[in-house]
Amino acid sequence: MDISIVILNYKSKGFTLNCIKSIKEADFGGLKYEIIVVDNNSDDNIKDILNWQYPEAKFIQNRSNLGMGAGNNVGLKQAQGDYLVVMNPDTIAMPDTFLLLHQYMQAHPRAGVVGPQQLNPDQSIQNSCFREYKMLTPVYRRTPLGGLPIAKKDIDLFLMKDFDHKSEREVPWLLGSFLFLRRAALEQAGFFDERYFMYFEDADLCRSLRQKGWAVVYFPAARIIHNHLRQSAQIAWYKFFTNRMTRYHIASWLKYKRKWKIVSK
Repeated sequence: MDISIVILNYKSKGFTLNCIKSIKEADFGGLKYEIIVVDNNSDDNIKDILNWQYPEAKFIQNRSNLGMGAGNNVGLKQAQGDYLVVMNPDTIAMPDTFLLLHQYMQAHPRAGVVGPQQLNPDQSIQNSCFREYKMLTPVYRRTPLGGLPIAKKDIDLFLMKDFDHKSEREVPWLLGSFLFLRRAALEQAGFFDERYFMYFEDADLCRSLRQKGWAVVYFPAARIIHNHLRQSAQIAWYKFFTNRMTRYHIASWLKYKRKWKIVSK
């Protein structure tokens, strides 16, 4: 098996089916691939729909919602491919996406993970590669403090706004909605850290890969569509500490800070 594609479904069967359709329509150039759908206890009949529309897809049912990292790990640990793809249900592959990423990995043995250019549905470029978080970056992004000059500078650096996002480069971390991973690198990094229920799994994994000497690469020649909604960012700032999604974000941020010993700077 050349490529294993893992899609984690949680109450998003419409997106998941569109995602699989784009995979089936992609050009793999003769590469062998498998599709693994892991369901985080959605109770939305997706198993029956897959059996009808895509019986070749491997389906794994989790008995509870394990979160992003642990849920994907279930599929990744059963995958057979030399390369492993984490693909969100709300993403759509272009016809050449997988072939270009596979070719890049084959030609660059230092690369542990490669991310494509991610586009919004209107074809505008989406932020999908980032610098490391600083002490207050999440706060700046979720509260009115983000309007302060010092906060704007912090956010612009975090989002890599000084980079045109049209050229290949090594980056600190990639958005986890689509990650093309080398199996050996992922196994060495230890898969996703399951202490995070949601948020920061991607930043954490990329940091672990870099700690092990692997390159994290943004590769815009390959592209996907990502129908991305930053759910925690849609919440009014005064509900910062009361919304469930925002609480997940805060909890993961604190875990990430402790793990990587992030201090004010």
